[in-house]
Amino acid sequence: MPTLPATPISIIHNELASRFETTVDGQLCVAAYRRSPGVVDLNHTGVPSALGGRGIAAALVHEALTWVAAEGLAVRPSCSYVRVYLRRHPELSLRQAD
Repeated sequence: MPTLPATPISIIHNELASRFETTVDGQLCVAAYRRSPGVVDLNHTGVPSALGGRGIAAALVHEALTWVAAEGLAVRPSCSYVRVYLRRHPELSLRQAD
């Protein structure tokens, strides 16, 4: 099971901006993607350093990957954080794109 923040955060799927986002302590945190037919490229995870260590990036990526799986899409983890997250959570059986 992924490590999630101790305090629940509200994550929004902002499809117009192609990202999952939350605001914590007034600061925007995101997991951005590019979608193409059958594939979602998770290309950037951004959490301000002042918010690091709270599990916010993990929660954003978990939410994004849950959506990818629900949509039946393949994931391309071009963001280094997403690649590490997937290695740490082999229980997520997602189809990966080349």
